[in-house]
Amino acid sequence: MDSPEELVRAFYDALDEHAYDDLEGVLDPEFVQERPDRTFEGREAFVAFMRDDRPQTDTTHEVERVFVDEGRAAVQGRLLDSSGEELFRFADVHAVEDGRIVHLRTYTH
Repeated sequence: MDSPEELVRAFYDALDEHAYDDLEGVLDPEFVQERPDRTFEGREAFVAFMRDDRPQTDTTHEVERVFVDEGRAAVQGRLLDSSGEELFRFADVHAVEDGRIVHLRTYTH
């Protein structure tokens, strides 16, 4: 079983590499993401948005720090565009159960 840190790193790698099957593999079917502009309920809705509808797909998540504590992983990082320019900073709090991410709360600045 992957550790919470390995799971969240695999999450960002899958997003950046457009590896949507891998993304599905790290998310629980009942996955929920809450972010400032919207909430996604269910793994399928989240993956479909990331694959088909997100405004910028040529981005990189630069993970600066990962903090793990009892089934939770907090991530501090930056989202970069294709030229390496910072679009925004983020803090994500992932809840992990049974080797999958079940909840993600995203904060941006």
